[in-house]
Amino acid sequence: MAHPTLVIGNRTYSSWSMRPWFALKVAGIAFDEVVIPLYEPGSKEKMAAASPTGKVPCLIDDGLTIWDSLAILDYLAERFPEARLWPADRAARARARAVSAEMHAGFQALRQALVMNVRKTFPPQPLSPEVEADVARIEALWAECRRDFGQQGPFLFGAFSIADAMYAPVVTRLRTYGVAVGPETRAYMDTILALPAMAEWDALAKAEPWVIERYEPAAPTA
Repeated sequence: MAHPTLVIGNRTYSSWSMRPWFALKVAGIAFDEVVIPLYEPGSKEKMAAASPTGKVPCLIDDGLTIWDSLAILDYLAERFPEARLWPADRAARARARAVSAEMHAGFQALRQALVMNVRKTFPPQPLSPEVEADVARIEALWAECRRDFGQQGPFLFGAFSIADAMYAPVVTRLRTYGVAVGPETRAYMDTILALPAMAEWDALAKAEPWVIERYEPAAPTA
């Protein structure tokens, strides 16, 4: 059977593209990829041809097209059970699904204020109460997962899972904007940032020629 094909947007900015790409890379699942840069001439038409929503990411596999990051990840867990992308334990799996769905649906204030930009770092700035609340919830959520299910490894549920892929772009956002976090959060961030998949994503993002001005806050430090 041919490898699945993942269609993604710019690595610099596309957090939803990063999630399934990151899971595939960390799990060691072979796949092909197609990059459609956002907001470029012809991009809208190319995305519409690849996905019924006209958005990325989407996964094309065995005659199927799956869109939406979380749906792609869930499909990959079924398609490649040996990768163990969901925890084996029922209670851990239920929590992992819940926290992944919370990321999928929530944290709007953080997403809007701290746009993903893996090529840059910016001086720390005061956060709105809404963004502070999102950060606090994420820190608490990570700590609870680690406390209850993380004894067997450095990830949220011990071994790497879909939950880690869902929150990997948040790790990059906290890094980009120098958000102050506690030592436990920092330790988890360091775990994600040290993965070879993260280094590869960052390197490929830095090599991209495209710049989207709306996602480039002023006064970068690097």
